[in-house]
Amino acid sequence: MGFVLDHMVIAVADLDAAAADYRALGFTVYPGGVHHGGVSHNALVVFADGAYFELIAYRQAAPEVRWWQVLSKGGEGFVDFALLPGDTARDVAAARGRGLDLDGPIAGGRLRPDGARLDWQIVRPKTTDLPFWCGDVTPRSLRVPEGEMRSHANGATGIASVTVACRDVAASAARYAALAGPQAVTEDGGGARVTIGETVIMLVGDAAAQEHIGRRGEGPMSLVLRGPAAIVLDIRLSHGAPLLIAA
Repeated sequence: MGFVLDHMVIAVADLDAAAADYRALGFTVYPGGVHHGGVSHNALVVFADGAYFELIAYRQAAPEVRWWQVLSKGGEGFVDFALLPGDTARDVAAARGRGLDLDGPIAGGRLRPDGARLDWQIVRPKTTDLPFWCGDVTPRSLRVPEGEMRSHANGATGIASVTVACRDVAASAARYAALAGPQAVTEDGGGARVTIGETVIMLVGDAAAQEHIGRRGEGPMSLVLRGPAAIVLDIRLSHGAPLLIAA
């Protein structure tokens, strides 16, 4: 098993308000819990394909954390995204062997509201155009709920594509090739496409991408969800995260 998209991180100012707004958009929202250390807490929107949105808010100032910095300076919205490795140690060794500079694995986790402790390992590339990795130590089913929690009134079933703002598309494409192997990356006009499991990551460096980078840095800027019909979701209710459902 190779990499698959694990989750998108959406930083919000008030977790309860954001959860209510995502429910108003037709999503089922599941309370996540408090991360180890108590600085942040989250809620999840999980899709049938296993990927999910993490709505994260900070319970106290965290100026040393990049996500908090982006939230404080650039406002609510996407701050990062994560891949699920097939095998963390093996995939780290393979990516490093292809020349990718990585930090980790580093221990992470959270405590669910029902008291269950979840543990994982984080691996981070040096640049934010690439996703970090979240490799489970405890079973993923504890971290990512299954069953009815993956059904949504708006019909969304999974994440079809993610658009990533890059300063230099060619340099980013080379880093993705080191991450997932050269077979995962193809040119696409002035951009590039990276296939990760059933999700396409679109690397773009146009004027809109550069404007995004000026406000929030390199990283995810929009995404498309699989669903029954084309719907552009209200960005006010999605708390700054541009979301489109497409058939």
